[in-house]
Amino acid sequence: MTRLAASAAEMINGLAEEGGDGWAEAEKAVFPDLYLCPGECQRPQKVNKGGTIRKHKANKGDVLPCTGSGAPILTARIPRRSKSGFYKDPVTEVLLRSVTTILNQGSAHEALVYWAAKVTAETAMDNVFAMLEAARTEEGRAEFIKWLKQEPNRRKDERADVGSAVHKLVECKILGEPAPVGLLANPDLRPYIDHFNRWVDEWEIDFEASEMVVANYEEPYAGTLDYLFRSRPLARKLGVPSDTLFPGDTKTGGTLNGQTYDGNVHGVYPEAGLQMSAYRAAPWGWLRDGTRIKLPPRHDVGVILHLRPEGYNLYPARCGDDMYEVFQTIRRVAEFNTGLAKNVIGEPLTLDDDETKEEAA
Repeated sequence: MTRLAASAAEMINGLAEEGGDGWAEAEKAVFPDLYLCPGECQRPQKVNKGGTIRKHKANKGDVLPCTGSGAPILTARIPRRSKSGFYKDPVTEVLLRSVTTILNQGSAHEALVYWAAKVTAETAMDNVFAMLEAARTEEGRAEFIKWLKQEPNRRKDERADVGSAVHKLVECKILGEPAPVGLLANPDLRPYIDHFNRWVDEWEIDFEASEMVVANYEEPYAGTLDYLFRSRPLARKLGVPSDTLFPGDTKTGGTLNGQTYDGNVHGVYPEAGLQMSAYRAAPWGWLRDGTRIKLPPRHDVGVILHLRPEGYNLYPARCGDDMYEVFQTIRRVAEFNTGLAKNVIGEPLTLDDDETKEEAA
């Protein structure tokens, strides 16, 4: 079977997942000294450290550089996510807003508000004596409040670290590549991988792609999907052909079988379906050699693999056209929040002196 597997680790060892800084990591890529210029000269030319063809002339005596000068090659052609939340296509220089950035900027996260309040209150109670001591002075009070309000961010960072590590190990497992020794040596991560392997065996998972950058130029947006796969047991469950291609996403937060106050699975939220719907609707993806390809059709039901140290659950998730319509609405809201919203309200209006005098008369 021809594989589309295009992984960040495959393409550039250690490339950040969506949410990381791909620009910095891209500098670690190793490119050949010479590469066939795609421009008018069509000859091997020297390659810059960043993976672009060095500036040159097509023919001796030309006054203009060859049209292939500066062209990205191999993995340098793959869009990378910057800290600003955009992917930049190195070939077209088009900026594509990240899927996760769109969801963060365009949709409310009420559950996170309640969670942050709960975490802050718990931390205050756990440190009540320190809080009382800090309250004795204005400086101590200010410092304690500053420390306390950062607790939700500290918790999120800890969970993100675990999620990133598990994703990296999963990625290496899918690709058959050596995993970072430091991650393998961490006993806290071992259960996650054991349960992932069990899921692969029990559901007869046949991976087609992992950590593939996908893009939609018409909307425009881009993102990095977790994986595409085939599974005969899943196909039977859903009553579809055995060679159906499914999108999948791994979540490591929350609690297994837990529920939130509004009845959602703790750690697996409806936004995951919106995220996968965007990846599913993206027509383009990049192979490991940097080639951009047209992606095959993907099923309108994907799966969320909820991995926890105590086990795993596999949840079906709608990610079809109806979910994509919602994502498009959220994308427009995100564009409003980061653009037009800044210019909706003007300065306070005042009456001119002449108008005030006329009214008085």
